[in-house]
Amino acid sequence: MSLAEELQHGIAQLGITLGADAQNKLLDYLALLHKWNKVYNLTAIRDPQQMVSYHLLDSLATMPHLWAGRWLDVGCGAGLPGLVLAVAQPDWQFTLLDSNSKKTSFVQQAIIELGLRNVSVYCARVEEWQPAEHFDGIISRAFSELGEFLRSTRRLMAPHGRWVAMKGAPQQELSGVPEGCRVERVIPLQVPGLHAARSLVIVSSQSGFQ
Repeated sequence: MSLAEELQHGIAQLGITLGADAQNKLLDYLALLHKWNKVYNLTAIRDPQQMVSYHLLDSLATMPHLWAGRWLDVGCGAGLPGLVLAVAQPDWQFTLLDSNSKKTSFVQQAIIELGLRNVSVYCARVEEWQPAEHFDGIISRAFSELGEFLRSTRRLMAPHGRWVAMKGAPQQELSGVPEGCRVERVIPLQVPGLHAARSLVIVSSQSGFQ
């Protein structure tokens, strides 16, 4: 099966709709990732076939559970999931943040080459970063333990925003959720081609949470 066929098949299995142009952009992103990975060590996954499920479909699996607005991807690495979601949702705004300059340089280059106008990327530690606006959603894929993710980003969240943490089996981390936060849902995900536990943890701030 070609990369295009595998992506198309996985998208159908996820039950989401993605046009041909978006699918082509995701394949272009994959080609860039494979090319730059040889120099910058962006991901441990070397095989483009595996990248389809481990990176593209893993990111796209979150889409049915997200909402329109301004999004922050903390610890975006090579652009996952933020860059993939930005391709899939061109009307949403995405800000990608990582402290690794090699990775943010790659993301910036990918934004330019893919012609994306709804994404910006910053190289900074989240604890020191001072954006002008707050976010409706904050997502992370492999940034930190759940409690640390919430504590380090809560000042960046808009009053009615929520967090989305992409996890494997998150049960042990739920007890570390700080006071003022409430786990709304833990959603098991089935990612096509990925034989590993995947879930989303959706967290909201309770009344009076600063």
